[in-house]
Amino acid sequence: MRIPLRLSFAIWAIALVTLLGYVISRLLFFKSIFFEHSGIRLTQPEVAAAAEDSAGLNGEREQKIPNIIHHVFHNWRTPGNDTLPADMAAMRQTCMDTNPTFDFKLWTENESRDFIEREYPWFLNTYDGYRYPVQRVDAVRYFIMQHYGGIYMDLDNGCKTDLTPLLYYPLWVTDGGRGALSNNILGSRPDHPFWHHLTLSLLPYDWKWPLPFVTIMYASGQWFLTAMWEEYHALLPKPDAGGSPPKHEHRLYRIMMDMAPDADPWVFFSHQEGGGGTWNNWDNQLFTAIGDHLILFFSVLFAGIWLVVWLGLRFLRRYRQRGYTRIKNRPGSSVV
Repeated sequence: MRIPLRLSFAIWAIALVTLLGYVISRLLFFKSIFFEHSGIRLTQPEVAAAAEDSAGLNGEREQKIPNIIHHVFHNWRTPGNDTLPADMAAMRQTCMDTNPTFDFKLWTENESRDFIEREYPWFLNTYDGYRYPVQRVDAVRYFIMQHYGGIYMDLDNGCKTDLTPLLYYPLWVTDGGRGALSNNILGSRPDHPFWHHLTLSLLPYDWKWPLPFVTIMYASGQWFLTAMWEEYHALLPKPDAGGSPPKHEHRLYRIMMDMAPDADPWVFFSHQEGGGGTWNNWDNQLFTAIGDHLILFFSVLFAGIWLVVWLGLRFLRRYRQRGYTRIKNRPGSSVV
């Protein structure tokens, strides 16, 4: 059965519009990753200076984040062995030495799963079903922040000094200044609404993409955190007519951790040279190269989209020309 020409044209048009709409929505998402983020930007020297000012005011600032530092260690190479490698233990010890008034909690693989099963059983199937182990490390840190609050730190980050000045903000993440927000160090009071928005969104974002890097980053990692950050800010009250920000308790802060040579110095945190990357897959280098050549990448992407649209329109034109073709009369012949 042959599909009518107008119907086939309509089907192709709808398909192209849907494809373009999807591509544009993804490009808008990448805009939220690679450009300026929402929230209140704070450098580490600014946080330290604010703490010194409040000390001069007889400590009138109210502490919002509890004195606890969380670390998560899931041993993928030797399951069941919960002993920290020496380099990770050394980085964790720097925080213990500089923060004697803090409690410390190390979340092992079994403890993490027991916590999810006990406190958030609705998420357990998704948690167990993650394709890559690092996704469980990503997810459990968000639930820890929601339930207990405190400061979460990856084990390749250490402490240079007392982290108490960071406890006076209701919620903050770290921002490397070039790309997505980071989930390697987080701070929050318990039960902040941002974490409710984020953890509930883990279910619809649990897609198994063809590329491991995209699956990890977009389903639970830094791209996911950044998308939730922008969505949450879009839901907050807008500034009034005078431009003053709304007065509410749910402000979010970005603590800058830019590694560029001319960036603001790191006052509170350190980073292990060559640390991290335990979850790297074959496609990590590809996306690192894309990040280093964004203009070239988007130029090729737009050229590819234009080529697809042009080929689609050309195909439709040829399809519409199908059918009967008039044959020219041969010399000496006649048409009856």
